[in-house]
Amino acid sequence: MECYAGYRGEEAPRRFYLGDREIEVTEVLDRWQGLEHRYFKVRGDDGGIYILRHDTESQAWDLTMYDSGKVDDIRLSST
Repeated sequence: MECYAGYRGEEAPRRFYLGDREIEVTEVLDRWQGLEHRYFKVRGDDGGIYILRHDTESQAWDLTMYDSGKVDDIRLSST
């Protein structure tokens, strides 16, 4: 996982890996804070929408949701 710390010092994902596949984050669509995790809804350079979870204590990242965008009828909203 590669991140960028913005002007407020908050990290946001820029690139992540699924196995040996590299996904470049083209847009952060949303972000929110949980009790022990931060969440990012991002669009990848493959057109997919991902929700990534960051554990603020262990600094570990997890993929919690993926939408390939291949079936328009069930595609998640981009906002």
